[in-house]
Amino acid sequence: MRIVFMGTPEFAVPSLERLYHDGHDVSAVFTQPDKKRNRGMNLSFSPVKQLAIEHSTPVYQPESLKDGEALEILRKLECELIAVVAYGKLLPREILELPSFGCVNIHGSLLPKYRGAAPIQWAVINGETETGVTSMFMAEELDAGDMLFCGKTAIGENETSGDLHDRLSILGAELLSETVTAILRGEAVRIPQDSNAATFAPPLHKNMSSIDWADTALNIKNKIRGLNPWPTATAEFSGKTYKIFTANIQFMESARTPGTIVSEGAEGVAVACADGVVMIKELQAPGGKRMAASDFLRGNSICL
Repeated sequence: MRIVFMGTPEFAVPSLERLYHDGHDVSAVFTQPDKKRNRGMNLSFSPVKQLAIEHSTPVYQPESLKDGEALEILRKLECELIAVVAYGKLLPREILELPSFGCVNIHGSLLPKYRGAAPIQWAVINGETETGVTSMFMAEELDAGDMLFCGKTAIGENETSGDLHDRLSILGAELLSETVTAILRGEAVRIPQDSNAATFAPPLHKNMSSIDWADTALNIKNKIRGLNPWPTATAEFSGKTYKIFTANIQFMESARTPGTIVSEGAEGVAVACADGVVMIKELQAPGGKRMAASDFLRGNSICL
């Protein structure tokens, strides 16, 4: 099948790799414009662009899909299908209606739950025990198109959103392969979404990093997991802001005020919360490196 692929971050790379592996004619790749990164402000390619270059696939990086330029490019490409995975732009109606087989998307949740930009992170933050990926025909409304297939997976009790992201990217690639095959064979069955059951996963922001120690231990642990690796949960102790990467729940009661350090030692840093104690296992001090809390405490004290 002649396919145009649209995607940008690392999550989309396995899906594009699978299309190449399956022998499809990937006629072009659309990805977000290059961005300036790091202190040197050097232009950086998206992971999807890098893979496309390695396969000598033409790459297009329009600032907008609404000015008609992208539409003309796609018309000339005469693609049969557009496959979208974490592209970062909404497709206007004229593009959605262009390919003969339509436009399909791989989304990192079990739709209609967690429509939006950060489904993986919010599933972890909210303490879900199961998630997955869904393939769907795209519609103008965000993540609201008819579903095709879904792949489910359990979320580990200590799994971070970064760990889950990597697993779902592989599962998404498998689902895209299954979806394209079904469309080619005329076996793709549309399943309308129940909009009444829809939930949303808005983008993450740095201003949500701060831990509220007055919350429950489980909610705090889930927030730390869900914000790892970005934007990372933070906590302030003795006027210093620490990044918190992993933590466990200590099954012990504490009469201390939430946010008070209960102990420091070989197990980590124990902090009182609303219903018990959270044990910080990995952290990063200001200007320091990420490390086990026990290693940090060998020459330092958070209490000081």
